[in-house]
Amino acid sequence: MSSTPATAYSGSQVKVLRGLEAVRKRPGMYIGDTGLKGLHHALWEILDNSVDEHLGGFCDRIEVRLYADGSASVKDNGRGIPVDIHPEEKISAATVVMTILHAGGKFENESGTSAYKTSGGLHGVGASVVNALSSRFEMTIERDGGKYFQAFENGGKPVEALKRVGDSAAHGTTIRFWPDMTIFQPEDGEEALSYRAEIVTKSLSTRAHLNPGLLITFSDERTGVASEWKAESFAEILDVVSDNRSTPVLQTLSASQSVETAHGPVEVMVAFRVHGERSSTILSFANNIITPAGGSHDAGFRSALLRAYNKYADDNKLSKEPFIAEDVREGLVAAISVRLTEPRFAGQTKDKLANSECSGAVSTVTYQLITRFFEENPKEAKAAVMRADRAARSRAAAEKARDQVERKNPLSIGTLPGKLADCQEADPTLCELYLVEGDSAGGSAKQGRDRKTQAILPLKGKPLNVQKLDDVAKGLKSEEIDNIVQVLGCGAASSFDVSRLRYHKIILMTDADVDGAHIVTLLLTLMHRYMPGLIEHGHVYVAMPPLYRVRKGKGDASWIRDEAELESFFASRGGREGWDVQRFKGLGEMNPEQLWETTMNPETRSLMQLHYAPAAGSNSKENAAVIGSQGSDGDTSTPMAPAPRPGSAEDATFDLLMGDEVPPRRAFIEERATYAQIDV
Repeated sequence: MSSTPATAYSGSQVKVLRGLEAVRKRPGMYIGDTGLKGLHHALWEILDNSVDEHLGGFCDRIEVRLYADGSASVKDNGRGIPVDIHPEEKISAATVVMTILHAGGKFENESGTSAYKTSGGLHGVGASVVNALSSRFEMTIERDGGKYFQAFENGGKPVEALKRVGDSAAHGTTIRFWPDMTIFQPEDGEEALSYRAEIVTKSLSTRAHLNPGLLITFSDERTGVASEWKAESFAEILDVVSDNRSTPVLQTLSASQSVETAHGPVEVMVAFRVHGERSSTILSFANNIITPAGGSHDAGFRSALLRAYNKYADDNKLSKEPFIAEDVREGLVAAISVRLTEPRFAGQTKDKLANSECSGAVSTVTYQLITRFFEENPKEAKAAVMRADRAARSRAAAEKARDQVERKNPLSIGTLPGKLADCQEADPTLCELYLVEGDSAGGSAKQGRDRKTQAILPLKGKPLNVQKLDDVAKGLKSEEIDNIVQVLGCGAASSFDVSRLRYHKIILMTDADVDGAHIVTLLLTLMHRYMPGLIEHGHVYVAMPPLYRVRKGKGDASWIRDEAELESFFASRGGREGWDVQRFKGLGEMNPEQLWETTMNPETRSLMQLHYAPAAGSNSKENAAVIGSQGSDGDTSTPMAPAPRPGSAEDATFDLLMGDEVPPRRAFIEERATYAQIDV
């Protein structure tokens, strides 16, 4: 096939973006957008570098100024960016930081050390990106008795090399930059872009409260307005968060503690109180960066709060039913801040913390704080718990009324099985259905779940083995199978239509024993025979609950999935001595909080996704056995999934394991008996 000039593709068309060109070409990849939010994000990148100097113990004053010409400056009294010659780049280290992406003092060097213990911004990521997006960028450094200056223009191009411009006994860094307004453009309906004093002052106030002892000053040359903030304790941040709420009904509780984890120390700061209003506000931060989408630290706080309330209510017989998360959050105003060496965020704009160790660290500090206060202040504890109880009773009454309305509505889902605890979300792509072994575990799952997106259907006994049935109708007459088909909503056999599926994650959750494995196999047999499209499109998952909980003294509990992981855990800690090991054989042995934390919380759980894998030498999904792998939901765009053809590899596998013929199954078991892990 010949090509025309318009479609020709040759090496000359491959463009290499060097230096900071890539940032100017795709600025949204680095700062989120180029509207009002992106303009302020550029200022936060410079500000966070100065705050990191404070985190390291080298800075106690930051000055932020807005100018009439549209520029902004940040000045700190930290160490000052190094000015010596970089050994590899052969130019000033400060110039390297401002002109080369991913260059900075916050990465480990060859000896495994960094100039910072914790950091939010990254010199060489944040600073160089801002330089790239500025029409002019000025850097003034004071350190080692000298004062140094360098300017950049037109997207980070040095005007001249860094030079010493005088002597100075001071120390610190000053950055002033003029955002390139050919890049930063107002979005539809926005006024001309400029820094908004109210946005800047709110952010500065928050950062000052996150860092007790740090003085932050602000001046706006455009209006003459000046402000400053300095907090003596982290708890003062609640005054900022509370806005104009009523007088607190539960006094401020706060704690600051460093917690050792398997991944290193995590510094935790927690503060919260309860007001009379029903709405709640929870702000979370990681290394001074706000995490609007929460993450592991937020999940740890919420889990500990619920656990502490339920424990006090249970110990003092103050509530008939365990609380759920929304009951104990009513009126809550809280702030959580963690500092750690290697933060991992979801997304370039860092809106969600992904470090799993933060969940346990924050949970430990929060739980100890609340339980100690409740023990020492029984009157206040009872008032707080009874408030949660009233919220729980109001919720139950509202749910009952809603259920009655739905049952009266012939067009509603009132025909679904009564033991289904459905979720509130209407979008199937966001919904999960847990098929849970037994009423006991089903009860714990209902109490511990996220009611917004997680539905629970307890299973009574073992489902019928449909592999032994030739008549599809006979299988659908089984009450348990009929319940499952009704709840899924996508029909079965010839009436199956995956586009009508009510939950895009179907999670099989059973005990970690032989019976549990058998139930999983029976459910998979049902889906393979009557609803193969569920597996075809990746909607079926198996929950992986831990087998063990290990704990030393009053320290954090660790959850271990299997025997091999348990042995590895002890080997890395010098043996089993002093460790308390609890084995969970049944899901019903876990309380709702434990079940949520280990098996149902999307932040911390492990799921195994099941699908049909192509056979060797084939691109077809039909000719394959059922296997499991880690992964996300499959594509659900095709409304009808073909059933595996008779005689396919997956059919043969199910027939061998679940069919009528005993001799082939016995031979299969005897051949593989030496590989079995039998719990006796």
